[in-house]
Amino acid sequence: MHAEAERHNPAEIYDTFFVPALFAQWGPVVAAAAGIRPGDRVLDVACGTGALTRAVAECVGKEGSVVGIDANPEMLAVARRKPLHVEWIEAAAEALPLDDQSFDAVVSQFGLMFFTDPPAAMGEMMRVLRPGGRLAVAVCDAVENAPGYAAFAELLDRLFGKGIGDAFRAPFALGDVGRLREITRKAGIPDATVTRHKGKVRFESIVDLVSTERACVWTLGGILDEDQFARLLREAETALRPFVIADGRVEFDMPALIVTAQKVEVQRR
Repeated sequence: MHAEAERHNPAEIYDTFFVPALFAQWGPVVAAAAGIRPGDRVLDVACGTGALTRAVAECVGKEGSVVGIDANPEMLAVARRKPLHVEWIEAAAEALPLDDQSFDAVVSQFGLMFFTDPPAAMGEMMRVLRPGGRLAVAVCDAVENAPGYAAFAELLDRLFGKGIGDAFRAPFALGDVGRLREITRKAGIPDATVTRHKGKVRFESIVDLVSTERACVWTLGGILDEDQFARLLREAETALRPFVIADGRVEFDMPALIVTAQKVEVQRR
């Protein structure tokens, strides 16, 4: 891995490498899916280091307000260093310390698959929405639809066993429309819509991709020893070669599924 990255904690690795390679592109997409407008009050659940939060803050402008909430204090520490007018709160998605009906929109990207209780978290997001408020939650599509990562998972299976490969596959666990519909049904959101959106993964090199994934605390972090890592790097040069483009950069498709819903307006008699 980069010498610079080796000195970083997991949150800094996420912000320095994963955000530009994968996640920054999705902020405007998720914000648009939630129909965020100037002046809105918006909640970003599992905000991480603020990739989506930044896009939301740009949408609402100075007349709006944004709250970012995450259970990981290290992620929030990185987020708080950014020049954003955002209220940052440390809390679990399943128990939001926020008032009922207090937001015009609630958004979340690439966090739902790591929640202890996804239906409870989705229910909490709907609880804090005002009547007529909009919800947009993005998850990674199935790993099979991200060809570079599918090849990487298969390489891990072959080299170290399916247990290691499945650890890497964890972020793709909810990449299934049926599973998402079941979660929204349990959350009391029967009219949710699930749509697929195109996206890309972009790393500067195969070494960057493998090193960053190895350092990811949510997947391979702490699993591979130095000898295993060296072997993985050697083998990845062949397994990932089909995804190398100009100047040694790596690029391949990685779509996302976005769940959207609107809170029903209260009918007055």
